[in-house]
Amino acid sequence: MPPIRAWLDSIGSPYGGPGHMIDPLAHAHMNLVGGVVLLAMCVTFYLLPIFSGKKLYSIKLVQHTFWWVSTGVYSFYIVLMIFGIWEGLLLHSHPEEVPAVQHYYGIAVAIAGTIMAVGFTTFLANVILTMTGSNKREQIPGQN
Repeated sequence: MPPIRAWLDSIGSPYGGPGHMIDPLAHAHMNLVGGVVLLAMCVTFYLLPIFSGKKLYSIKLVQHTFWWVSTGVYSFYIVLMIFGIWEGLLLHSHPEEVPAVQHYYGIAVAIAGTIMAVGFTTFLANVILTMTGSNKREQIPGQN
């Protein structure tokens, strides 16, 4: 692993330059959004009906939330990795070409971020519609 770390440090990781797209950005987004945020969303969908006494507004929105956020996180990760490696290799071989590559970076990140935002929006909509709706959970015999 030391050669990879040395290469990342040589292209600016984590202090700037193309290396920061790989470490810490790609790594942090994969862990925080892909792990922690999705876990928090799942726990919310599980506990919200228990604490509020209401049925979830839509299981289909739960599925949309999962797939939009997951697709957005992985596409964001892939974009950061591809552009980080690409720009890092260019920085060592043809540094004058790095600005041309950066032209496409913003568009790709915006698309991936928008996909994630659709997932966050479906999550928020489902939570709000659950809390403001009047759907009470059916009581199962034997439960309090």
